[in-house]
Amino acid sequence: MTDARYLKRTILKDEIFSTYLNRTRNLRIYLPPGYNEILSYPVVYCQDGEEFFNFGRIATHANRLILDEGIEPFIIVGVEVDTSIRTQEYAPFGSMFKAYTACFAEEIIPYIEDKYPIRRDASERILAGDSLGGSVSLHLALMYPHLFRRVISLSGAFYEASQQIYAEKHDLSWLSVWMIVGLQETQFISDTGTYDFVELNRQTKALLEARGASVSYEEKEGQHLWGFWQNQLPDALSYFLNRS
Repeated sequence: MTDARYLKRTILKDEIFSTYLNRTRNLRIYLPPGYNEILSYPVVYCQDGEEFFNFGRIATHANRLILDEGIEPFIIVGVEVDTSIRTQEYAPFGSMFKAYTACFAEEIIPYIEDKYPIRRDASERILAGDSLGGSVSLHLALMYPHLFRRVISLSGAFYEASQQIYAEKHDLSWLSVWMIVGLQETQFISDTGTYDFVELNRQTKALLEARGASVSYEEKEGQHLWGFWQNQLPDALSYFLNRS
């Protein structure tokens, strides 16, 4: 049974109007136990924000890690997405990719950091995403290296178009990526085709490491589902937030 302390979560809902996207974007903000505006906090920004909270149970995981595992308290910002245009925003070949990435880095980040006591150093910001959310998180880090240096990728959808962009980079020694993929993800059917996510993740790991990035990579039994990713989140968060 889940400890009741883990379920006492402070989750706020907010929204921001994006001039790049010409629409409103909903946000979910998790504040840690003992939250104090006088202090400052690292932050995890999640693509597919609603899913990270509802299916990934990231707020419950965060409470347990902070209360029982000694992880430094941190804030979580879930950036919600309209699933009907998700590929257009998250994929580099999507019609809204440039607008979405600009919105994320140039509108959402300043908005959150003006409102909450978040540390402004790139090493204190973590990007997290599943599938295409993982690949767009990596794109954001490469596009805005002054803002992001740490990425959590859950079964990243590292299609050829993304790999070509990564391959154009020469020095990624500043980048740290935590990656996991399920061994049963070899024939995943998406809206753009059928893909071997295991092979795509292996290729991307090799691309990143060849350019000096620090990569924590693992393959486990699992499918391209939140039932798999949910159980990986504590290790992913601990990897970047455990200061011991």
